Amino acid sequence: MSTVPPGTPCWVDLATPDLPDARRFYPELFGWTGRVTPQPEAGGYTVFLLGGRSAAGVGPPAIPDQVPIWSVYVATDDADLVAGRVRRAGGQVVVPPFDVFDQGRMAVFADPSGASFSVWQPMAMPGAEVFDVPGALSWTELVTPDPDRAKVFYELVFGWRPDDQPMGPITYTGWRLGERVVGGMMPRLGDDVQTDSPAYWTVYFGVADADAAAARASALGGTILVPPRDIPAGRYAALRDPQGALFNVIDLADPAAG
Repeated sequence: MSTVPPGTPCWVDLATPDLPDARRFYPELFGWTGRVTPQPEAGGYTVFLLGGRSAAGVGPPAIPDQVPIWSVYVATDDADLVAGRVRRAGGQVVVPPFDVFDQGRMAVFADPSGASFSVWQPMAMPGAEVFDVPGALSWTELVTPDPDRAKVFYELVFGWRPDDQPMGPITYTGWRLGERVVGGMMPRLGDDVQTDSPAYWTVYFGVADADAAAARASALGGTILVPPRDIPAGRYAALRDPQGALFNVIDLADPAAG
């Protein structure tokens, strides 16, 4: 079983009240197939497969009034240990660690600015089995009004070290774990129309053509929030699915995309 190194984003899943429509929208957009978890108590949780390999998941919301949202999971060897670090660093344990059948152990947290994230301690399921190709997770990013506080928090929790780079009028931060950059962070801008949340984690899926993917998402009932445009990592677009969950696509055909 191949596992993602601890401290690295390893899985993303969507919480949505309309599982059938999510099972329609995303496979038509990314070429995924679905494998429904057989246990009745899983509520129809579905693992999306890309070429037979786990790419992402979708399940019912944990609470009735939860807005549809993509969640980021960071790999860990000890979810309970991370929960203690979150508390000591000033974050919140939203859902304490618990076992997901024989698949793994997870917990849900919020950082000091309110951004929700999860951890995954793998057992039978390692997390995603494919990354950085069209249809697979390619990047995760924190958008926050308080980058300085986030730098302290995530270093205490995961050992991430901030690597600041100027990007036009803002400073973009790469999260370094050893020699690898495992994610990113940017300050929340005043004209951010993507969500009402003050801070949030967002996901990027690779595509072969960002313009075509945005047009396809719109044709399938989604919304284009930020039309395709070039950024240092490649060409990307910000989208909403038909239920309102935010996600991004990034063009891996661009030689600058990483």
